[in-house]
Amino acid sequence: MNLGTLAMSLPVPPDTRTSIDWAARAEDLGYESLWIAETGGPDPYILSALAAQVTKKARIGTAVSPIYFRTPATIASLAGTLGQVAPGRFVLGLGTSSHAMVENWHGQKFDKPLTRMRETVQVVRAMLAGEKLDFAGRTLRTKGFRLLAPPPQPVPIYVGALRPPMLELAGEVGDGVIVNLFPPEALPKMLEHVAIGARRAGRNEKPEVVCRHQVLVTDDVEMARNVFRSALTGYFATPVYNKFAAWYGFEEEAATIEKGFRTGDRELTRKGMTDRLVDALAIFGPLEKCRERIAEYAAAGVTTAIISPMAMDPAIVQATFEGIPRG
Repeated sequence: MNLGTLAMSLPVPPDTRTSIDWAARAEDLGYESLWIAETGGPDPYILSALAAQVTKKARIGTAVSPIYFRTPATIASLAGTLGQVAPGRFVLGLGTSSHAMVENWHGQKFDKPLTRMRETVQVVRAMLAGEKLDFAGRTLRTKGFRLLAPPPQPVPIYVGALRPPMLELAGEVGDGVIVNLFPPEALPKMLEHVAIGARRAGRNEKPEVVCRHQVLVTDDVEMARNVFRSALTGYFATPVYNKFAAWYGFEEEAATIEKGFRTGDRELTRKGMTDRLVDALAIFGPLEKCRERIAEYAAAGVTTAIISPMAMDPAIVQATFEGIPRG
């Protein structure tokens, strides 16, 4: 069964120490890389540095670090440091995040995400190469910054993308693309847009396609559906993911969720996360069923499958991380 290249998702509950312990085991378990999410837990760059200290060969990437939270100079400094700590092993995965995180958590304006991503990749890449910039774009300005010690090897920049405009930008300017929360049947259409962007830039090579899979290994299917329903409703209530679900074929569910969120009707919002939608994009069930689902994504075009246990129970986390590679 071809699962693609397997990667471990960090952080995991309950704390940073636990994440470091899992990072130390990742290579022996068969994971080629570790990808750090930024969701209000441990700082992804600090955790990346800690993971680099307990691994030898594994790549370490952010998936994803939101571009509105930090200035390009800050991102370049962090990525440059990790490029020195783990030469040739660090991947900078950038994303725009969502209105909820950008505007509510950080008090920043979620404005012109496509332009902001294009300019951020351009500026950060130049900074990582040691250039001194004088840049004035539509969303970013920077003058006079230069990394004192650029990384010894180039740091790849991957772009997190969902719908056509950002997918095309990922193909145009990214060294890889990071995706999540979609049914495998939607991936070929998504990759068509990545290819459009690549052709626009005169690029012929196929980019790495990195996908975070939320996985719950269990025999209790109804419990698993409810866990995913509770965890993902907030995602699909945001405009970014709501439009994404509508785009790949769940217009009715997206409209119900949007109406419930807009009117403050939590029950209606939750009702929109139907079994049909949950079953289409979530991976749950007995271990072999989960592995089969991951293989479906690999067959559709995912090259690197990030395994993220959808559980707080350490025993389930262990069963997932140990079971998926070994079958």
